[in-house]
Amino acid sequence: MDNLQRSIDERFLLEPFEPAYLALTQSGELARRVVAGLRELESCAACPRHCRVNRIENDKKVCQTGRFARVASAAPHHGEEGCLSGWNGSGTIFFAGCNLKCVFCQNWDISQRGMGEEMDSDQIADMMLALQARGCHNINFVTPEHVVPQVIEAIASATERGLHLPIVYNTSAYDSLESLKLLDGIVDIYMPDFKFWNNTSAKQLVKAEDYPERARAAILEMHHQVGVLRFGPDGLARRGVLVRHLVMPGLLGETESIMNWLAEAVSVDTFVNIMGQYHPAYQVGTFAIDGTPKYSSINRCLHTEEMETAFTAARQVGLWRFD
Repeated sequence: MDNLQRSIDERFLLEPFEPAYLALTQSGELARRVVAGLRELESCAACPRHCRVNRIENDKKVCQTGRFARVASAAPHHGEEGCLSGWNGSGTIFFAGCNLKCVFCQNWDISQRGMGEEMDSDQIADMMLALQARGCHNINFVTPEHVVPQVIEAIASATERGLHLPIVYNTSAYDSLESLKLLDGIVDIYMPDFKFWNNTSAKQLVKAEDYPERARAAILEMHHQVGVLRFGPDGLARRGVLVRHLVMPGLLGETESIMNWLAEAVSVDTFVNIMGQYHPAYQVGTFAIDGTPKYSSINRCLHTEEMETAFTAARQVGLWRFD
């Protein structure tokens, strides 16, 4: 609780607060967004891959997801962001499938191997309401980039039955601007993970060469919609952008570039979680047929001084709000 209270600053206090989607529900706009989102699935452009398959007819491509989202788990989460998890937990709903192919993914069984159960909008809404009943502080959609239309559909269903918690959009930042604009006025808290600055790293490690450009455009749109992170008097996040960055071994130049861009292009008041929990996983450290180790440059955990350098880089460009 003390850590939460330290996050409160009068400039970033938001009181009173009402979830953004309630106003859209009353005006009928949320129902229109449901229709527009489902139309996006007919020739899928829900994410930057623009696969153009008809997911309404259950065609699938990169994310291996058709008409209905697949849910891997739903539970209160007590994780890194204390301003979200608080004391009762963040109500996380983990979606299966992913539009990236991160070679180091720590949740590869969910993102790449098809775990999860297909659920329609009412079933997902049931889970949201159950998390609300358990006292969770928010509804936190994890890896939602490829299922934005289904997320909007579920929120509309849950709102009709009494949902009143803030919505957290927990993303890799490989998002399409079209989908983000559909979420304008629906999402309260955007939590993008800005992974890489260089196209070469993105192509090699997440199999999306355009990731850096897409992430920058997405974060700017998120900031345009909700601004910097603001809190309630209890220290819990209510609305705004919280950027996550996973520091990678040997890639501190990427970290420095990302922190500089956040300070210059977004705001020095951007709330940032600089994460040091990287460890080799999934394809890192496995061996190719010729016996050459794959991704050997990231086949280790971080050194203490690398995390110190990452925080120094952030502070030197004026960033100061850290989780």
